Amino acid sequence: MTIQLRRTRKIEKLARIYDDEIAPCWGARFGRLLLRDLVVPEVSQVLDVACRTGIPTLEILRLMGAGSRLIAIDESSAMLDVARRKVAALGPLGGKAVFFRTESAVPRLSFADDVYDLVVCNLGTLPLAGTFEEFHDLYREVLIKHDRHDALDRLDLHLASYPTFDHVEHCLAAAGLAGRIEIDEFSLLFRSSREFFFAPVIEYGPLGDWKSIAGSGQDMQDVFWYIKEAIDAYFAGRPFHVTVKAGLVIGTKPAHAAIDRSHDPGGGDGFAADVITTPVPLTIDTEDSPFDDIETGLPWPPPGIADGSVVDDRDDPAIAELASGDYALDEDSLAEQELDAFIEGKKRPQHLID
Repeated sequence: MTIQLRRTRKIEKLARIYDDEIAPCWGARFGRLLLRDLVVPEVSQVLDVACRTGIPTLEILRLMGAGSRLIAIDESSAMLDVARRKVAALGPLGGKAVFFRTESAVPRLSFADDVYDLVVCNLGTLPLAGTFEEFHDLYREVLIKHDRHDALDRLDLHLASYPTFDHVEHCLAAAGLAGRIEIDEFSLLFRSSREFFFAPVIEYGPLGDWKSIAGSGQDMQDVFWYIKEAIDAYFAGRPFHVTVKAGLVIGTKPAHAAIDRSHDPGGGDGFAADVITTPVPLTIDTEDSPFDDIETGLPWPPPGIADGSVVDDRDDPAIAELASGDYALDEDSLAEQELDAFIEGKKRPQHLID
């Protein structure tokens, strides 16, 4: 079986379970941030980047006025098929138009600047540094205790890929945007180490990276034996919880010329806007969301901000090494390796017994 075929089947399975098993526990909180203060111009062109199965897309569509257009892109055609069916089920859209397009935002979007009135992206810079901190601390403790310094270096590189508030602030400034960062923090609860590692939000999210940090073959299996035993020992009888630090980045061009689409030679797709060169200082907004009933599915983000979105991270040596062939393994085949510690009847390897 080729790597591409494995990846395709994995994405197709993810599309089938996404709304039921990932969106409710993960995307709802990010969705509240995304939609909380979102203002959509009455007649507008909106670009929804990485729309996944279309739950954010549908909410945005409801906010749009007649005569508006929404273009939703995602790299997964399987995800887009789910989104298309949802939009079709809405019936007449009141003069609003929706277009789906299979396209990745990495390394950069194919659209020209200043084409859209509003661009939303539910990948962006989520989650922020500090997410899964409880697990990462335990992981670090295991690696130190067992002298796995090579894996410890890889863990540090992995943690460096989570964007910090300061990094996001720099990105907004580099893009010439005024804006702010809204922060929300919540916990995910798991009854055991088994439930944690096999929860779709973990299995289809960071688990592949965590395995590659540990190494391959028996080295990887040994590390996860230790991690499993540590979780079950520390949290016996209590839920294992991990913190998620969700961040929403809002950037605007606060001073722009009035849009006159009648003079747009491209048929109404473009407009002129002044680019601000001195961004307004950023603020943090941690107020509780009024949209408590919105459940919006959002996927796991890429390790860093997409090249070309707001800033080029290729000069960061930590990020460069993390993305190098020396570190990255075949993500699909690695993620598919079973963890021996969770195979029924599998005993702890003799060489791990003190």
